[in-house]
Amino acid sequence: MEQRPLGRTGAEVGVVGLGTWQLGGDWGDVDDEAAEEVLSAALGAGVTLLDTADVYGDGRSEERIRRALAVQTGGVGGQGRAMERPFVATKAGRRADPFTAEEYTPENLRAWVDRSRRNLGVETLDLVQLHCPPTAVYSDQRVYDTLDGFVADGSIAAYGVSVETVAEGLTALQHPGVATIQVILNVFRRKPLEELLPAARAAEVGVLARVPLASGLLTGKYDESTTFPDDDHRNFNRNGEAFDVGETFAGVPFEVGVAAAREVADIAGDTPTAAFALRWAIDQPGVTAVIPGARSVEQVRGNVAAAGLPALTAGQLADLERVYDERIRAHVHDRW
Repeated sequence: MEQRPLGRTGAEVGVVGLGTWQLGGDWGDVDDEAAEEVLSAALGAGVTLLDTADVYGDGRSEERIRRALAVQTGGVGGQGRAMERPFVATKAGRRADPFTAEEYTPENLRAWVDRSRRNLGVETLDLVQLHCPPTAVYSDQRVYDTLDGFVADGSIAAYGVSVETVAEGLTALQHPGVATIQVILNVFRRKPLEELLPAARAAEVGVLARVPLASGLLTGKYDESTTFPDDDHRNFNRNGEAFDVGETFAGVPFEVGVAAAREVADIAGDTPTAAFALRWAIDQPGVTAVIPGARSVEQVRGNVAAAGLPALTAGQLADLERVYDERIRAHVHDRW
């Protein structure tokens, strides 16, 4: 798999990583055995980047990664990370209660980071990303000073941000310690292409494209009658009841997305729609890696296949842009 530098972290990672929200919660039930199979398949297929968060299943995702890496690589190891061990990016901040900017104190940040260190079984976290905090946090120099202190004392090797909006990402780029930005980017969420990706590229900041399949819409496997379990965010968060609605189907109304995804599938032709959509994101200038999730070995293999696809043709790119302009733009472009 092609490897790219991950911004200012000093690491290189494969262009297709694995997002592990599914292995924690909010996507229906994924038991320990299924989670182990997904992680094993990803590592076996050459995935070198795992993305998680301390709130995915209240730490379950991080703990499952720790156990999987202990089996696959003989332990996660901390600062002396072996080359064969994947790069593990986690996130912190959504444990704030109440969820306000005032809760992002040095003491709370320390507690959150130390909890992830325990969950993952490491002395030094490879990367900690502020997990879509209240907007004011991106401008709070005290937060960045605290994170700089964690780098200095060896608790974390690098830090970055995960954002909901382009504006939040541009604010974070003003702080020189930010090594990476994670943002929703896919065929149905194109706004980051205009300013954020060029700015990150100029600053040598890595970009992780999350929700690259629009919560499964861009697999082309859903229709208007598709339903989801009660504990799946694609059921309970369609209107933003639990968190930012942009995290569910990339903010696209479900029926609109299903119809648009049919057109994407037609444009993809004989190429599996999911891999085709991931290849689009991989090829956007400034993107380091995509981090699709997976609930099965089959999904892992389908996602990894995107790394071996050729670039999309000019005609395909133009057709995808037309679908966005005609069906999607009005629903998402000015919101995020």
